[in-house]
Amino acid sequence: MKFKYVHNNINVLDLEKSVTFYKEALGLREASRKEGDGFTLAFLTDEDGIHEIELTWLADRKEPYNLGENEFHMAFRVDDYEAAYAHHKAMDAICFENTAMGIYFISDPDGYWIEILPQR
Repeated sequence: MKFKYVHNNINVLDLEKSVTFYKEALGLREASRKEGDGFTLAFLTDEDGIHEIELTWLADRKEPYNLGENEFHMAFRVDDYEAAYAHHKAMDAICFENTAMGIYFISDPDGYWIEILPQR
């Protein structure tokens, strides 16, 4: 039996705002979209297209999602860390820096944290 890791899901309040953020902040593109009765799913991926983030928008959801203590996150490795840092700083998206570890985090429109890692 063989399993293949396909996607992670997060729920968002404003789908278009989130799609725009992930495109601008991380260069992700929308690979597909599924419309249903009261929901929309948008699947975002990077240029390799191996893994996707599924953004779920629910029509009847009006209040922000409870992210608990926000102890979970996604991570992205970037080939030009300094340029990415400057870009995210200009976007005012950086929410936490750990200079000792050489990493930082950005926050998406719903408050999900995304770790940015340099090439090692």
